[in-house]
Amino acid sequence: MVNVETIRIIVGIIGNVISFFLFTSPFPTFVKIIKQKSVGEFKADPYVATLLNCAMWCFYGMPFVHPDSVLVITINGCGFVIELIYIAIFLTYSSNAKRRRILIALLVEVIFFAVVVFITLHFFHTTKGRSMIIGILCIVCNIIMYASPLTIVKMVIKTKSVKYMPFTLSLANFCNGIVWLIYALIKFDPYILVPNGLGLISGLVQLILYATYYKTTNWDEEDEKPKSEVQLSDV
Repeated sequence: MVNVETIRIIVGIIGNVISFFLFTSPFPTFVKIIKQKSVGEFKADPYVATLLNCAMWCFYGMPFVHPDSVLVITINGCGFVIELIYIAIFLTYSSNAKRRRILIALLVEVIFFAVVVFITLHFFHTTKGRSMIIGILCIVCNIIMYASPLTIVKMVIKTKSVKYMPFTLSLANFCNGIVWLIYALIKFDPYILVPNGLGLISGLVQLILYATYYKTTNWDEEDEKPKSEVQLSDV
C-alpha cells in the first residue's frame, strides 16, 4: 500500500517537471536576443526577481531551515541556474547603462540574501522559527512575482485579445499551482500553500480570460508584440 510520504514525493516530482517547463518557457526570447545580438526592449527585471525568489526557496528547503523539503531545493536550484544563464545573456547583449543597472540589482539581492541568512542562522535557533521567517519572506517574494502578469491581464481585457497570452503557459501556471497546493496539503506547509494558492487563482483567471476573449482575438493581426516577458516562479 502506498503511504502518504510516497504520494507526497510523487506529487513533488510532478511539480518539479511542471515548474521546469515554466522556468524554460522564456527560452525563445533568449534565442531571439542571441540571434539579434541585442536585448532590444526586453527587460531583465523578471529574471533578476526570479533569481532571488529561487535563492530564497532553496534556503527555505535546507534541512536546518525546513526539513524534508528536498524537492523544493531541486526545482529551485535548477531554476536558479536557469535564471543565471538568462541574466548572463542579458549582461552580454545589453548596453552599458542596462548592464550597470542589472549588476546593481544583483548586488542588492546578494546583500539582502546574505543579511537574511545571517539573521536566520544567528537569531532563530529552531527549524520552526527559521521556517516561519523564511517562509514569510518567500510568500512576499511570490506575491510580488504574481503582480507581474497584471499588465498582460489588463492588456487582454482592454484589447479583447489573448494573442500574446499563450494558452500553454497559462495552463501550466494553473496546473503548477494545483500540484504544489496538493504537495503543501499532504504534509501541511502554509508557506508553500499560500503562494501556490495564489498561483492557482492567477492561472485560473488567465484561463477564464482566454476562454472569454478567444473568439474576439484577431490572430492574423500584425501588431507589435509587447517587449516584456512575464515569468511566474512558484516553489
